[in-house]
Amino acid sequence: MSLLPHDRYQRVVFLLFLVFFVGSCIEPPYLQFLLMQHVPTVLATLILAYLSNRFVISRLSFSSIIVFLCLHTLGARYLYSYVPYDVWSDNLLGINISESFGFQRNHYDRLVHFSYGLLLAVPIQEFERRHLRLSVALSSLLAIECIIATSAGYELIEWLIAIVFTPEWADQFLGLQGDI
Repeated sequence: MSLLPHDRYQRVVFLLFLVFFVGSCIEPPYLQFLLMQHVPTVLATLILAYLSNRFVISRLSFSSIIVFLCLHTLGARYLYSYVPYDVWSDNLLGINISESFGFQRNHYDRLVHFSYGLLLAVPIQEFERRHLRLSVALSSLLAIECIIATSAGYELIEWLIAIVFTPEWADQFLGLQGDI
């Protein structure tokens, strides 16, 4: 079985993501954290490759998943609390987002948390409708529950990291920025 999706559009998007992923690993600013940061990325990419060959995934759902993986990949490269979105927005638009909104911390982690629910709701709901044959209402409810459950599970993993590793290492890796 090929790891590449059968659909031409999905195959091109998947390959572009792989190029983006590999590029994000070149001279990373926080090399000591790169492997641990990318464990979820690699797992999600392998699962997506498997599912895209086993089930029909709409282009919208596939694209939503890839956009989320790109957001996570950026967070993994820079560590979530150091993603230089202010530098990028300043260079591209002449606007410093943090100064404009009075932010005291880097909010990239919150953007990705929000995007997780926003971008994965449709693919999860679509899967439940097509393959579990659930109603729109039930599949929508279960998609929300799935997002909440997996988010909580991820937070528990982060909590375990905070307990197992030194406080300094965990704080930098997790990008707590004062959030306790």
